[in-house]
Amino acid sequence: MSAAVVEKPKLIEWSVAARPIAGQTVSGDLHVVETLEHGVLLAVIDGVGHGGEASAAAQRAATVLKKHAAESVISLVKRCHEALTGTRGAVMTLALVDALDDTVTWLGVGNVEARLFRAEADSSHPCENILLRGGLVGLQLPALQASMMPVVRGDLLVFATDGIHTGFERGTHLTDPPRQIADGIMKRHFKGTDDALVLAVRYTGTSP
Repeated sequence: MSAAVVEKPKLIEWSVAARPIAGQTVSGDLHVVETLEHGVLLAVIDGVGHGGEASAAAQRAATVLKKHAAESVISLVKRCHEALTGTRGAVMTLALVDALDDTVTWLGVGNVEARLFRAEADSSHPCENILLRGGLVGLQLPALQASMMPVVRGDLLVFATDGIHTGFERGTHLTDPPRQIADGIMKRHFKGTDDALVLAVRYTGTSP
C-alpha cells in the first residue's frame, strides 16, 4: 500500500508583469520568489539603466538571492553588494515572509517601491509603505535596517520598479487575483521611459 502524499499548503499566491523599455529585448528589472522551509523570500531588482548590462547586474543579484535565500534580508543585501562590485549596480527591495509567526520583514535600497495592503477592513493602517533608503547596491550602501510587521491571510504585497508611476494602486481592485492586479497596474501605469516590473503577492498563510 502506498503512503498518502501530504502536500504543504501554499503560503502565497503571486504573479508578475514585466516589460522592457522600447527598443530592448531584455530587461534590467527582475524578480525572485524563493520558497523556504517556513516562508518565502520575495525580491524585486532593478539594474541601473537598461539593456544587457543592467540585465547582467540584476541576474547576478538574483543568483545570489536564490543561493542564500534562507539568510536575513540584511545579510542578503550585503552579499549582493559584494557580488555587484564592478557592475552598474542595482537597487532592490527584499521581503521575507515568515509563516511561523505571520510576519514580513522587508528592506529596500533605492527606489523599488513596496506596499502592504491590509485585508482587514477595520485595520488602523490599511496600507503600509516600505521605508526606502538611498544608495546603490554594488557601489554605495546606506546603513541597513529592516522592518518587521505582522501579516494576516489575505494581505497583499505589491512591488513596483521606477518604470511604474507612483500611485499605482489607483484603479486597482485589491481583492482581485494577483495576476489581474499585476497586469492591470502594468497596463495603466507603465511610464514607457524605462524597464518596468510589478510583483503582486497575496499571503494565504498556513492555517485552513
